[in-house]
Amino acid sequence: MTDFKRKKFGVISLGCDKNRVDTEKLLSLIKSEGCTLTDDVTEANILIVNTCAFLNESRKEAIETVLDGASYKSANLEKLVVCGCLPQKYVGELYDSLSEADVFLGTNDYDKFFEALEKSYSGERVNFVGLGDNTFNTNRVVTTPCHYAYLKIADGCNNFCTYCLIPKIRGRYVSYPMEQLLKEAEDLGDVSELILVAQDVSRYGIDIYGKKFLVNFLKKLTTLVNINSVRLLYCYPDMIDDELIAEIRDNPKIIKYLDIPLQHSESRVLKLMNRRGTREEYLELIKKLKDAIPVIAIRSTFISGFPGETEQEFEGTCDFLKQAKLVNCGFFAYSREPDTPAYKMPGQINYAVKKRRVKKLYEVQREISYGFLSSFVGKSVKVLCDGIDYDKGCFVGRAYFSAPEIDGKVYFNANSAVQGEYYDVIITSCDSYDMFGQMEDFENE
Repeated sequence: MTDFKRKKFGVISLGCDKNRVDTEKLLSLIKSEGCTLTDDVTEANILIVNTCAFLNESRKEAIETVLDGASYKSANLEKLVVCGCLPQKYVGELYDSLSEADVFLGTNDYDKFFEALEKSYSGERVNFVGLGDNTFNTNRVVTTPCHYAYLKIADGCNNFCTYCLIPKIRGRYVSYPMEQLLKEAEDLGDVSELILVAQDVSRYGIDIYGKKFLVNFLKKLTTLVNINSVRLLYCYPDMIDDELIAEIRDNPKIIKYLDIPLQHSESRVLKLMNRRGTREEYLELIKKLKDAIPVIAIRSTFISGFPGETEQEFEGTCDFLKQAKLVNCGFFAYSREPDTPAYKMPGQINYAVKKRRVKKLYEVQREISYGFLSSFVGKSVKVLCDGIDYDKGCFVGRAYFSAPEIDGKVYFNANSAVQGEYYDVIITSCDSYDMFGQMEDFENE
């Protein structure tokens, strides 16, 4: 038997925040066995790469990361474990070609981690994809800054958008039991901001409780004394109802922010994408949210250059942005993914055209975002301190309308500030993404 307590384990986590939570649970499993974790790849005896496979670019990044990791086998590295989405979907193609990897595990196989690793130390390359039973603990080694964390409330997806591989990688939508999630959240300790994630947060509970259960869960979650605030990401437009809107409005612990992945604005393209909703319904939803919660910050993502998207439909999206006045948006060129219905659709668009359209969408949104941020210049804004930006020589944080890593920041001067605490910051200037300011009592020495 291999004495894993004598080994150092390193992990590289790629992809989304949902992947990050999986990684954190795997780290906890490793730590529970008395093993040593290291964040220095050069010291690791066993290196784990938790992969993303959503787009071709993410698959390319995953493979390059594995190959880079394999270069350390000439030093301390003994075993290279590849897990997550990439082997879950593509292990049949990867096992022979990616010979640098010693162990392959899928998205639900972490309970087999040490068994697979032990088999690898006996001299075999190991493919354990699909052999796990998804018995995953709620304990985690949190890798975000200590004051915020993600809570993954479900996995998989039932939406079957024609451009998306997620249902074929992660399977159908599965909600995690509320009691398990509440324990996981409580075990995180004091958290200034807890961010709920899933492929579709707003669908939570339908599969296990027979109805939408997100509001019920939010009511329970926000009674936990260790959770100061809750942010919602990835709420699908067709699932946002009056009950959820009222809970966001009335619950003081819920941040007045919603990430709603619209993906397009024009009804014909939305239908081709197999997205529920129309342009008119989307604008009506945005108006309803703003009428109910005037301060709400709405973020979204859009795909440009979907097969058959006309120039008129592209311009329609530009016009939609001007009408909707969303706080922030991410824009992505359509990625033609094999094994998706859209891959075979006629009217595939040249990459240069897609790139031009994405650039124009960002230009339109920049003006809108600048208009929103500039309205705070000269005013006091409550900011959660994320730490110090040593390059800029000041503190850095976020207002309620900014989620970590995907939205803008507030850079501010202060005599002192503590990570995870809130401060009133006077905004002195902004660009189209970030704001700059200082605390009222700041003394510039």
